[in-house]
Amino acid sequence: MPTVVGITLVVFVGVRLLPGDVVQQMLGEYGAASRELRERLLREYALDLTLLQQYIRWATGVVRGDLGTSIVSGRPVIDDIRQRLPVTFQLGVMALLIAWVLALPVGVISAVYRDTLVDYLLRAIAIGLLALPTFWMALLIIAYGFLFFGWTPPLRYYSLQEDPVRNLQTMAVPAFVLGTHLSAVVMRLLRSTMLEVLRQDYVRTARGKGLWELSMVVRHALPNALIPVVTVIALQIPLVVGGTVIMERIFALPGMGNYLLSTVQQRDYPVVQAITLLSAVTVVLSNFGVDLLYGAIDPWLRYSER
Repeated sequence: MPTVVGITLVVFVGVRLLPGDVVQQMLGEYGAASRELRERLLREYALDLTLLQQYIRWATGVVRGDLGTSIVSGRPVIDDIRQRLPVTFQLGVMALLIAWVLALPVGVISAVYRDTLVDYLLRAIAIGLLALPTFWMALLIIAYGFLFFGWTPPLRYYSLQEDPVRNLQTMAVPAFVLGTHLSAVVMRLLRSTMLEVLRQDYVRTARGKGLWELSMVVRHALPNALIPVVTVIALQIPLVVGGTVIMERIFALPGMGNYLLSTVQQRDYPVVQAITLLSAVTVVLSNFGVDLLYGAIDPWLRYSER
């Protein structure tokens, strides 16, 4: 809770220090001639209060489940978030799944075949994925996809319930770009931890007893090597949140990231605060979930804590 409260305080003050006036932006060219309307809008959105009073009022509403009303659209913020959250959630989950599906076999193979041509090739791919920015990869796929194959990203978004096939066609490319970038970190870390585990005495004993190599790697070495790697899941959640903003902007997806960018430009304080709050809670809960996941991977951790 202190982490979440601290993040919301920083964002609450930060968005109000941005240059520009949201009320003046709403009034447009009539702002100078309509003082009464300006004062009414300030009172309506509680912008005439001090920063501390505004924060307490907003935090009290959050506790009651009220995230406020959008200054620009006039709609409840929770309604707009409810429409856009599934898009960002699906993109993030797909990216994480792609990252781990690619990273686990690559990291294990690279460690098992250490210092061979396969290892050098896989390590070069991982370093290349780390070096390439996601936005550059996305723009490159769009440009060369149109140039060589006449392909362009779908211009209309379909929800998973409305049309699953078109939904996956729309989400596949941004999820793949974001997932491959995230997988590079897991590849490198898993290779290092696997090399440490493969040097352990129990692994040499298993080999000396004639245990099948694949069984030894998958059943004995991999679970122990995954314990440090699982921590990366929590560290990648903020990267996923930030990456979805870029991917949604490039591929015109109606998600939370695209919504956040537009509301920041419009100085829509309640929306920015609500999205930041959800992001902070997501990161905090993901870190807590990873701590619980340690015990599921290695039962000895559960026993040692008792």
